[in-house]
Amino acid sequence: MKIRHVGIIMDGNGRWAQMKGLPRIEGHRNGVRRVNDMIDAALEEGLEAITFYTFSMENWQRPKGEINALMGLLSGYLKSEMQRLHKMNCIFRAIGDIERLPSGVQKLLRQFEDLTIQNTGLIITSALSYGSRSEILNAVINIVKDGITIDAIDEKLFSSYLYTAGIPDPDLIIRTSGEMRLSNFLLWQAAYSEFYFTDTYWPDFGRDEFRAALAEFRSRDRRFGGLSEKAAKTQ
Repeated sequence: MKIRHVGIIMDGNGRWAQMKGLPRIEGHRNGVRRVNDMIDAALEEGLEAITFYTFSMENWQRPKGEINALMGLLSGYLKSEMQRLHKMNCIFRAIGDIERLPSGVQKLLRQFEDLTIQNTGLIITSALSYGSRSEILNAVINIVKDGITIDAIDEKLFSSYLYTAGIPDPDLIIRTSGEMRLSNFLLWQAAYSEFYFTDTYWPDFGRDEFRAALAEFRSRDRRFGGLSEKAAKTQ
């Protein structure tokens, strides 16, 4: 079964650090290193898109020192990987309430997007200051502002007003650390996604388990409310 887009809820950095007796920031630092592993694996697997839940709207409630450290790690990653991923023909997109982020981070995100906009390869999306409910409300507000008539509104049009317009809906959503919820991530887009939950903390989630998740997905029978191909042949 073909898989085009994988979304990843990268969870468990803090608990990983606590387990090892390290500061929480070390968990985040090691978590950042996993991102490139997933990107490389996605390229090897021929995926069209991969989306990372990097920083949620709820994450703004964390201590200011931790938020500042996270923004520093994000800036460092963007600076160090921008050119490499551009040379690999990747397309970068940032979605969410980007204007709430520090101005320096915003500048780097725009620079990365502009640099890769003409590329044709893997779409790498970072959900930053992101919440799916806010995304949906924002879409409704913009539809109203644009004066779209009720008769013209359908799922295709609504999807075009979401941050993820132009990106296929995720076939598979992976969440690490043992939690089994979406946490306000791609609620509209995940309507027919498959899910893979693992107890592994994000800093320990490697390429082998990523490939195992893809293999499990391919073994599943996606019916989208209808009959499976096998069942349909028996009718």
